[in-house]
Amino acid sequence: MIFGPTQLAEARGSILAHTVRLGPNHGNKVLKKGTVLDEAAIASLQAAGLREVVAATLEAGDVPEDEAADRLSRVLAGPLLARSRAATGRVNLVAESAGLLLVRAPVINRLNALDEGLTVATLPAFVPVTAKEMVATIKVIPFAVPGHVLNVAEALVKQGPPALELHPFRPLKVGLVLTELPGIKESVMDGAVEATAARVDALCGTLLPVERCRHETGPVSDALVRLKRQGAQMLLIAGASAVVDRRDVGPAGIIRAGGVIEHFGMPVDPGNLICLGRIDEIPALVLPGCARSPKLNGIDWVMQRLFAGLKVGSQEVMGMGVGGLLKEIEVRPLPREKAPSAGTPSIAPRRARKIAALVMAAGRSRRMAPLNKLLALDDTGLAMVTRVVENVLASRARPIVVVTGYERERVEQILSGRPVQFAHAEDYAEGLSASLKAGLAALPPDVEGVVVCLGDMPLVTGAMIDRLLANFDPEEGRAIVMPTFRGKQGNPMLWSREFLPEMMNITGDVGARHLAGKHADRVAEVEMADDAVLRDFDTTDALKQAPGYGGVR
Repeated sequence: MIFGPTQLAEARGSILAHTVRLGPNHGNKVLKKGTVLDEAAIASLQAAGLREVVAATLEAGDVPEDEAADRLSRVLAGPLLARSRAATGRVNLVAESAGLLLVRAPVINRLNALDEGLTVATLPAFVPVTAKEMVATIKVIPFAVPGHVLNVAEALVKQGPPALELHPFRPLKVGLVLTELPGIKESVMDGAVEATAARVDALCGTLLPVERCRHETGPVSDALVRLKRQGAQMLLIAGASAVVDRRDVGPAGIIRAGGVIEHFGMPVDPGNLICLGRIDEIPALVLPGCARSPKLNGIDWVMQRLFAGLKVGSQEVMGMGVGGLLKEIEVRPLPREKAPSAGTPSIAPRRARKIAALVMAAGRSRRMAPLNKLLALDDTGLAMVTRVVENVLASRARPIVVVTGYERERVEQILSGRPVQFAHAEDYAEGLSASLKAGLAALPPDVEGVVVCLGDMPLVTGAMIDRLLANFDPEEGRAIVMPTFRGKQGNPMLWSREFLPEMMNITGDVGARHLAGKHADRVAEVEMADDAVLRDFDTTDALKQAPGYGGVR
């Protein structure tokens, strides 16, 4: 192809490279880019006083852009992929049904590396698509490509398996077993039913009536057998307690029902704790805790492939690691909402949760009498409760409610001017539970959780509190978050709103920590780098050993 300034006398059959506007004296006629110059077009240009234009002139063997794009689209488009009409060197490939798109990246990469004039862009591999959704676009960059280049491109695509395949979703019947444990509210597990039903519906399937049973191997096995008799083509188990081993209740139920376990775990987060098995040829999966959430997680990737009729075994699962980090992880330096968009387009930034903080500052400080430890000054002259509040203010927790009781006026005065709210516990003398309930009652109704901070733990930083907030995710089973240091559990603790009614029923001089044992399956521990989360200060001697409190007074 010859490109450049071309004399109009020699331009017949050439392709105009840039749009030319002839002006009002020539009827405002416009010759658009890509126009093939015929006698009439050349005459109009000459009448406007032009003697040359920038044009492309095809040589022997060159293939025009539309023809080249059309030919390449023919070899790339397989079953269920429709082609658009070629225009301006472009052809789009569109899905004719809902399904899972397979893209063989090496073929596409070799094709794009063949010649700069031929390009193919596709959606990511293994992405679900809807009917009429564009899955790829072929664009010929210049006005023509050499015929031998196009021949090589066609041969390359034809050599092996299709570069693009659409596997339609099959209308499978899905059975769900929901296990239950004493003390676990039915509403907690209802989220698993709703999320599963939505996933099945989106994949063109049907969810059979849910089987509820005790979280025991025998009942799980019996429920699986009943669902199989009802015609289930896929079996799912959502456990009241997350599966942690191949021999756990869910996998054991699959084996007892005559099945086998093929793989446990996957390099996708959320979704690590998935267990894959089968009963005869029916896939049987034990769902991870994150399956209770509608957010994209590893179970989506597995179910999409199964609905599309693709094999999902150990090799396939362990190949999901690249791109398998699907959510915000608190140790990652750049939050997803601040990072450039990349990867699967259906992954949306996480919505910031509204987490409140309670600062417990109502105690009488008996062991440090006559000194009120909350008002003890550090080496810079800052009261302990002030230091605690400033640490909490440095976190993302909002609003911050300070619970007062003993020496209420002094505590409020020393915190004056800081953006906190106060809740006074009239019956603070009855113990910690009374102060806790006063603080909880002052929380706004739209908070999703609350982190309970003790007023005598001045070494806990805002960054430590933010680590707890980053790990909080009730839908994925992390509804109670507690810090640890070398395996020892500490404070503060973060609680989902779902536990507030139980917390309001606590009596005596105790906090809510015992509820974590009752709801162990909903607890997430976060290991900290130092022991600040273990250190409260109840005596003058202990406080003098704390950093910054050598001259306590």
